[in-house]
Amino acid sequence: MSVVIHYISIPFGYLMKWCWQLTGNYGVAIILFTLATKIILMPLSVWIQKNSIKMVKIQPEINFLKAGMQGNFDAIADGQAELYKREKYHPLITIIPLILQIVLLLAVVEIIYHPFNYLFGYSAETINALANVAGLDASSSSCQLKIVEMMQTGAFRSLEGAEAIPGLSGIVADANSLGLKFLGFNLAYIPTEVWGIYILVPILAGASSFVMCLTQNISNVLQHEQGKLNKYGIMILSIALSLYLGLFVPAGTALYWIASNLMSIGVMYLLNALINPKKYVDYEALEESRKALAEAKAYGAVDKKDPMYRANRKREKEDYKKFKHIANKHVVFYSERSGFYRYYKDIIAELLKRSNLVIHYVTNDPNDIIFDIAKTEPRIKPYYIGLKKLITLMMFVETDMFIMTTPDLNTYYLKRSFIKKDIEYIYVPHDTMSTFYGFKEGAFDNFDTIFCSGEHVKEEIRKTEEVYGLKPKKLVEFGFPLSDYLEKMGDEANVKRKKSPKPYKQILIAPSWQEDNLLDSCVNELIENLYGDGIKLIVRPHPEYVKRYGARLNALIEKYKDRDENKLSFETDFSVNESVYSSDIIITDWSGVGPEFCFATKRPAIFINTKPKCENPNWEKVGIKPVEISLRDVIGVSVDKENVPDIKSVVDSLLANEEKYEKTIKEVYADFIYNHGKAGECGAKYILTTLAAKARQNKQAEGAENVK
Repeated sequence: MSVVIHYISIPFGYLMKWCWQLTGNYGVAIILFTLATKIILMPLSVWIQKNSIKMVKIQPEINFLKAGMQGNFDAIADGQAELYKREKYHPLITIIPLILQIVLLLAVVEIIYHPFNYLFGYSAETINALANVAGLDASSSSCQLKIVEMMQTGAFRSLEGAEAIPGLSGIVADANSLGLKFLGFNLAYIPTEVWGIYILVPILAGASSFVMCLTQNISNVLQHEQGKLNKYGIMILSIALSLYLGLFVPAGTALYWIASNLMSIGVMYLLNALINPKKYVDYEALEESRKALAEAKAYGAVDKKDPMYRANRKREKEDYKKFKHIANKHVVFYSERSGFYRYYKDIIAELLKRSNLVIHYVTNDPNDIIFDIAKTEPRIKPYYIGLKKLITLMMFVETDMFIMTTPDLNTYYLKRSFIKKDIEYIYVPHDTMSTFYGFKEGAFDNFDTIFCSGEHVKEEIRKTEEVYGLKPKKLVEFGFPLSDYLEKMGDEANVKRKKSPKPYKQILIAPSWQEDNLLDSCVNELIENLYGDGIKLIVRPHPEYVKRYGARLNALIEKYKDRDENKLSFETDFSVNESVYSSDIIITDWSGVGPEFCFATKRPAIFINTKPKCENPNWEKVGIKPVEISLRDVIGVSVDKENVPDIKSVVDSLLANEEKYEKTIKEVYADFIYNHGKAGECGAKYILTTLAAKARQNKQAEGAENVK
């Protein structure tokens, strides 16, 4: 390592020698050296400044990305990588200044400790001879400085053997010319060895670092946008390093550090003047993105002071251990949160009825309804596993079947098992829409089996396999687990509606929560054009919108607080769905509630053409029109945002043609979904049949092995 530092220091030694020869004072030479390095490195600083501006420029997009994908770290990383590529931003460039600072620091320390090498250019033989006479170890870091001090005090010539050194007079003259005194300090002294006034050295070094970091946190284009941990973490590390340098190395090194810190402030202001970040960065968008990210973090934040936090941590640890040690697991269901049980409910009920199978149910939700259900059904074994532990659990899981509603298996953080390669991974649908439009590209590529909601899903999967050259999957004609429930709720609402007709028409505004949703883009126009006699408007935001953007929603409610509540109301209680099924018309954007409303009630919807909820930019490769788009003008009417002022006439037209839409929707729904009311039965039959076949194969394999 010392050899590497030596060679690194050689070119900087020439620069320091030139500065010393020019000034005649080592302290002034160090300051001039520092200034020279800043000037030499200015083109690099400009490059780094431009790169930093690129980062801040895309920061709003990054913040919105993080807000929209809270917890999905792999997806966030992929999104960031795409943004970096688009803007040609190089994240590693940001560490170059730190690396250069360390390199320069090591070089300066090396040069200050070894003036005979770098300033005077004496040979190793001469330096060894000087050390021998002085009784010092030539390899010691402080050896040469001690010799210089002895020569400046006149003590060296009196040592035995000194006069025998060739050229001693010239060497002494060089040592005396070094000029180690600067502002009353000897730059060769190490503060911890002399103390006294030298205690000011580490104080001044630490103060210079504090001022530099504070200024950067305020004015540096990139540092200003860093989180508190990065900002103040760097400040603490820098001050700690400064204190160390000030205490344990020669004062000359601390002088360089102080000068470098102060000059860095000047360089930063110069760069900001030359390349003003305000010309390139949309600070309004940046502020909006910060708020969105803060809202997302706030909703998803865990209160570590909550008594349940520790209890759940302990519970998770116990459940993880329990799950891991249970052998011969045949079926494992995975749920992200409590609400997802409804997609498995009918399957699990049929499995329990038709077999002795034990159901292992992993959930990320400590309050999942499955824990209450398991109290009365001993063959359901629930486990609370948080996201971090889930990642590990899935990597090492052993079971015959792993059943989930979460897409993107093996694409992001949820991976197929590393230790059991023959697990059959089954996807159960949680909606009836397309598999290649509202999901990311390749979302289903790594599943073995897809439970298809309808014929359109089979067609999409097969076409996707053909286009991308994928291995064919098992496609099960399954259906939609909630079809029975939806139709039941719709039928009940229709009976009630005919039995007790309302004196007004009820219109439900129920948008999604993604970018450009109704609430953020045109809800005011909808309200203003529909509010009035004979109409009751109910605004029912998406639950995720309430969680993430509560402040926006509260502002909207406040805006219309003086309106007649019999004509306009906001619904945020999602425990009941009465308004969904009792409404005459639903107005939505790309939310799945639109088709669900239509299929359940057999009444039409108005779809506002906001920004499409498309997760796959390459969806057109498949060559099929997604049902999200094709159904809009079959089970209702799609309306462009600019035509929202005419929304009343669209409503009137749909109401006038209610019977026509009822007939059409019935016909579409009959063909759209497989196995109406029997999805659970079909799913359970497939699972049991497949497990039985696998058991027979295993038995035959064991028999063949025993014969051998």
